[in-house]
Amino acid sequence: METVMRNIFLFLSKNKALTNMAKEHGLKFGAKRFVAGTTIEEAAKEIQALNKNGLTATIDFLGEFVHSEEEAQASTDESIHAIETLAKLGLDSELSVKMTSLGLDISRELVMKNMRLILDAGQEYGIKVTIDMEDYERCEATLEIYKELRKNYDNVGTVLQSYLYRTLGDLQDLNAYEPYLRLVKGAYKESEEVAFAEKADVDENYRHLIKVNLLYGNYTAIATHDDAMIDYVKQLEQDHHLEKDQFEFQMLYGIRSETQKQLAKEGYRVRVYVPYGNDWYGYNMRRLAERPANVLFVLKGIVKK
Repeated sequence: METVMRNIFLFLSKNKALTNMAKEHGLKFGAKRFVAGTTIEEAAKEIQALNKNGLTATIDFLGEFVHSEEEAQASTDESIHAIETLAKLGLDSELSVKMTSLGLDISRELVMKNMRLILDAGQEYGIKVTIDMEDYERCEATLEIYKELRKNYDNVGTVLQSYLYRTLGDLQDLNAYEPYLRLVKGAYKESEEVAFAEKADVDENYRHLIKVNLLYGNYTAIATHDDAMIDYVKQLEQDHHLEKDQFEFQMLYGIRSETQKQLAKEGYRVRVYVPYGNDWYGYNMRRLAERPANVLFVLKGIVKK
């Protein structure tokens, strides 16, 4: 049943008609659970609250798959505005970007130009920028662009997904770049030709990737809400005498808030992924696909007055 629900929500996440309707009607149907507002100013208030609780953040202006240079420019301008806002308010936050929103599907030249504009702003204000990983079709291009940018920027990171067969090889290849990596399980629907179908295999690969990257000595962001995975990282820390400043836990805005604060109290760096914007529909559907508990929360929100 869980697999069926996941597939339904992942299918719905790609529905263009529903996406457009969602943009018109604002944050409804449980989206406020996972999305911190429609503007950076609204999201900044949430980040301030997180910072007060000892948590750091990464901000993400929602949107992907733009179809014109004007749309890509608008996303770039918003990302730079977000960086400037974070710096002006003195917030402890990074920026996450999706390259499809910056023109990846239009041309390599366009996305490179826009990424350099964003990274230049990040360097000016001392803010890191992480390139989110999207679907498998764009994985190779994303990593090639990351490697090219990494040659000139020390404030850029990227993401690897443990449900892909190729990821261990990608991690080993990136080691030469001393990467800043966020490791995730993956939230897109992929073919069994390229991705593990069973959760146990995804989890096992995830544990292996975490261990390999930590023992390489690279900074590692472990994106998980899974207690067993958190305990695994803590055991690695003890067994290999790792410093707490070599890694961090990352969790999504609106999910396991008390666990986030508890880990921070234990001395771990915890970064909350804080999305904002009108283009929330696809993101929200992927969050619902990840955990049945998320679906139940949203259903309660719809019927509650």
